[in-house]
Amino acid sequence: MTGTVVRPVPYVDLHAQRRRIAAGVDAAIARVLEHGGFVMGPEIEELEAELARRAGVAHCLTCASGTTALTIPLLARGIGPGDAVFVPSFTFTSTAEVVALRGATPVFVDVRRDTFDMDPQSLDVAIATARAAGLAPRCVIPVDLFGQPADYRGVRRVADAHGLWVLGDAAQSFGASQHGRPVGSLAEVSATSFYPSKPLGCYGDGGAVFTDDDELFERMRAVRVHGQGRDRDTLVSLGLTGRLDSIQAAVLLQKLTIFDDECDRRDEIAARYAERLSDVVDVPVLGPGNRSIWAQYTIRTERRDQVVERLDACCVPTAVFYRRPLHLQAPYAHFPSVAGGLPVTEALADEVVSLPLHPYLEADDQDRVVAGVRAAFGA
Repeated sequence: MTGTVVRPVPYVDLHAQRRRIAAGVDAAIARVLEHGGFVMGPEIEELEAELARRAGVAHCLTCASGTTALTIPLLARGIGPGDAVFVPSFTFTSTAEVVALRGATPVFVDVRRDTFDMDPQSLDVAIATARAAGLAPRCVIPVDLFGQPADYRGVRRVADAHGLWVLGDAAQSFGASQHGRPVGSLAEVSATSFYPSKPLGCYGDGGAVFTDDDELFERMRAVRVHGQGRDRDTLVSLGLTGRLDSIQAAVLLQKLTIFDDECDRRDEIAARYAERLSDVVDVPVLGPGNRSIWAQYTIRTERRDQVVERLDACCVPTAVFYRRPLHLQAPYAHFPSVAGGLPVTEALADEVVSLPLHPYLEADDQDRVVAGVRAAFGA
């Protein structure tokens, strides 16, 4: 007798999204192939205008990746050796990597247990830690982890008190908001990613930087293309090759036509998870005034391994972000952490697990996820 084949639940379903917008995407790509402006074609200017409008800022600079988007402001602001830049350890490596590659020192700050975002109190202590080590505090990079904005009001209070500027790592959060203000407008400069699995993703790598600062924008625009000024014969700074391809811009423009609907759908699925799981695990907590984009739906439980094993047996994929924090990774072990250590970060690394959440998650698939989590607790 042949056993029943159980269909895996998709963790992210780009195929379903593709079926919805295939005709528009194919036509948009065909237009790029026809005009031949593969680098900095007309789609770039159109996309930057639309992204700036959505972010509520004067300027958007598209670029090659989310990591590039973090690098460009650091280059434009002259971050380098002797400078301290404050970052969470509970994040993807890019946040600290771009600092170290500039020759500056990432200083690791603890996070809050409920929202996973940078703890302003820990930041205040970390600034003193950096000064005691002979470093010059320059910049803070709060991370909008899993799709909800960091506590920008709290972070900026501390940053302003110490004369630091804030670079928002919004790699996971474009489309979210805080107190009615969209991500992109919550810090002096913000960086996002359009990696394919992001809530707004292209068909390759891509990113963007947002700011209202006219002077900073001009410096960043030069950095994006080898430090070129208004013509290619004049160099005004050092720079890099950081442009976004026109085909990726064309794809993003098509995805923006359905983005608002997808955001609403993410909210609905997250609410259903919270309603059905809050009695057995710690479900995500939104900070004051926050609307998340739900790049990940991350729960906390001391029985994480049982949850993962149970869901795996049900053909439900999970992900753990982040099992080993940056300050415990070999490339970052010699960089300083806030005095007193990072106890919340280390505890979260043992407790968090992310469940499937995307706009095309069917109700019966979500039922399977919920049933699997509850079964791990005998509920």
